[in-house]
Amino acid sequence: MPAVNSISPGIILNSLAQQGMASEGGPVYRAMIETSAARRVGTTDAISSAAAYPLGPDAAFITGSDLLIDGGVIAALRTGRLHLPG
Repeated sequence: MPAVNSISPGIILNSLAQQGMASEGGPVYRAMIETSAARRVGTTDAISSAAAYPLGPDAAFITGSDLLIDGGVIAALRTGRLHLPG
């Protein structure tokens, strides 16, 4: 049976994130970045590097997992450091 895993990226430096930061949602994006542990956006290279592990032979027993690659945004939400509108 094949493994079923997922990746949940945070704000990744690409054209979509750049548009979001330039839009009315910009303050929310900036708050997410500023309150995260990494205090920066991610890169596509960071996502691809992290994705390589669960696809490799050393991860043959990993299944049903979600790899959260968000620089600490969810942790900031869960600890109350970040409050999103709505």
